[in-house]
Amino acid sequence: MRTLREISCGDTVTVKKLSGEGPVRRRIMDMGITKGVQVYVRKVAPLGDPVEVTVRGYELSLRKADAEMIEVE
Repeated sequence: MRTLREISCGDTVTVKKLSGEGPVRRRIMDMGITKGVQVYVRKVAPLGDPVEVTVRGYELSLRKADAEMIEVE
């Protein structure tokens, strides 16, 4: 399984699973990243942090640590 952190710029993927626990997982879900949603990777910073994505029609920046908790296909 690949994580959102491994996805290249310009790719669209589907969220398969969220790992992580408690408040961190809840925060990711509150941002609209839930199982089955399409995520478009807009930009990845040169050092990989943050990752800019478009989800549910709005733009979002995620830290590397958060992106690693999101399994995609």
